Amino acid sequence: MQIIDDPSTIQRRCESLRREGQTIGLVPTMGALHAGHLSLMRSARAENDVVVVSIFVNSIQFGRGEDFDSYPRDLYGDVAQAETAGVDLVFAPSAEAIYPKGFRTYVDVTELTEGLCGASRPGHFRGVTTVVAKLFNLVRPHRAYFGQKDYQQSVVVRRMAADLNCDLDIVVLPTVRESDGLAMSSRNVRLTPLQRQAASVLYTSLNRAEARVRVGERNAQAILEEVRTMIEAEPLARIDYVVLCDPETLKPLDRIEGPVLAALAVRFGETRLIDNLLITVP
Repeated sequence: MQIIDDPSTIQRRCESLRREGQTIGLVPTMGALHAGHLSLMRSARAENDVVVVSIFVNSIQFGRGEDFDSYPRDLYGDVAQAETAGVDLVFAPSAEAIYPKGFRTYVDVTELTEGLCGASRPGHFRGVTTVVAKLFNLVRPHRAYFGQKDYQQSVVVRRMAADLNCDLDIVVLPTVRESDGLAMSSRNVRLTPLQRQAASVLYTSLNRAEARVRVGERNAQAILEEVRTMIEAEPLARIDYVVLCDPETLKPLDRIEGPVLAALAVRFGETRLIDNLLITVP
C-alpha cells in the first residue's frame, strides 16, 4: 500500500492506472475509520482493480462553532486499518495542498441542500461537494463509495456528479450499525458512557416510524409526533430535526404514499449524531 500526500502525484498515478486499463474505486473519508468505512473499502476491493482511500478532514464543511478542531484524527491507525481492507493507495493531503493560497472556487448544489442538515449547517454541503469534486478530478475513479448514514450527502453528490457530467458511478451502501443499532460514526467515540447508552434511542425511534407505516399510518405528522416523544423522553437527547421526506427530492411529506425517508439529527452533549431509515410502503 502506498501513501501519497501530493495532489499532483496522486493525479499522475491514477491517470497512469487508467491508461493501463485498470478500474479505480474511491472511498472518500475524513479518517477516524470504523467498520462502516471498512465495509465501503471491501466493496470497492471486490469491484475494482485498484482501491484509493482519501483521508482528509475538510475544514470548509465545518461551520463556526462546530467540531473541526476536536474532530478525531489518527492517521497512523487509519492507514493500518485501510491496509487490512486491501486498499492500494491512501491519499492524505494537507489543507494547504487541497486549498492553496488564492483558492476561490466552490461547488454549490441548490435545493437539495436547504433542508435536513443543510438547514442547521449552512455552507456544509458546499464544502462537501467542493472537496468531493476535487477528489473526482484528482483520482478520476470509475466508482466512488458512500454510506447511507449520510443519506442527504449521497443524494447531493449524485446530483453533482450528474449535473457536472462526472464519468463515474456513485455507489451507496447500507449503514453499518453497532449491536444496539447505533449507526457507526467517527463521532461516536466522543460520547460519554451515559450518552452512548442514550443514543440507542435514535435507531429505536426510526424503527417505530417504520412500524407505524407498515401498519397503515399515512399521516406523516402523527408519526413524527410519536418519534419526537420517544426521543424527548431521553433526558440527554436534544433534537435538531426529525423529518419524513421524499427520498429523491428530500422535501418534507404531509402524507405517505410511497417510499419515505425517516431522518433525524440529535445532540448528546456537544456531539451531534445523524441517522436515517429508508421505509417502503407495503
